[in-house]
Amino acid sequence: MPRMLDVSDEVRAEIGDEEAERLLTGDDAPRSYDCTSCRTPGDPETDPTSTVLFVGDETAVLAFAHAGCIPSQVVSVSEEQLQGAVRSITGDSPAAEAPAAGGAAPQSVPGGQAVLGITSGLVLIGGELHPALVVEPTAPIARPGSTGPGDDFLPLLIEQGFIPVTDTAELPTPLAGWSVLLAAGQLHAVLQPGTDGSGPVAWWQAHQALSVTEGWRAAVNKSQRVLVYAAPVGSIGQQPREDLLRDALDKAAAAGKLVAASMPLAGTPGA
Repeated sequence: MPRMLDVSDEVRAEIGDEEAERLLTGDDAPRSYDCTSCRTPGDPETDPTSTVLFVGDETAVLAFAHAGCIPSQVVSVSEEQLQGAVRSITGDSPAAEAPAAGGAAPQSVPGGQAVLGITSGLVLIGGELHPALVVEPTAPIARPGSTGPGDDFLPLLIEQGFIPVTDTAELPTPLAGWSVLLAAGQLHAVLQPGTDGSGPVAWWQAHQALSVTEGWRAAVNKSQRVLVYAAPVGSIGQQPREDLLRDALDKAAAAGKLVAASMPLAGTPGA
């Protein structure tokens, strides 16, 4: 009997009490699973396990994760992302190369036209490797209502709580309300607080879930946080190696063109 299975109230509300009880009594729970976050094996009878419900436009898929990786929750995704998650969960999806990955225009970016490129990599700070995301738009980001050609990307982020980086050897400070959504072992979104106390909304969301390296997943499962760096267009570029990415971050920081924040995984304390 999977005594260590957690079905959150929001998951229960979606699947119903009857199905929730069937999971808790073991009737519908798997004997083993691959964690939807870190992709390593789990056993609901011996490992604290979360139920994670992916909800698309027309369908929903129930997955399982180590409770230490991600809490039981409902994750709203597009139907395309849901099908990608299904392929990933069932092992039918080929892994994409990392660390470089393309991004999509987030709903909250002023202007809404620029695409945010996302690069994942490991950053060495204090002798320890930390999972990081580097965000760089493909064009200048203008402040809403602005008619000038200026780039307000960093000032807008600073107003949201990002901190200017002067030394990349220091850990970025946590940013309350923001989080990174990693599900089915892939990167789905960077979330920010909704307006008027509403739930989190996507600041950046992948058109298609992005694969990350095993080393990156291992690091994030250890730290339960992601370092998110952001720089204006043309500051970082797509670097093929992590040492070159670090060099680009150092140069951007020295030029005053880098901000950063530390974010937990979606749903974890502080999200």
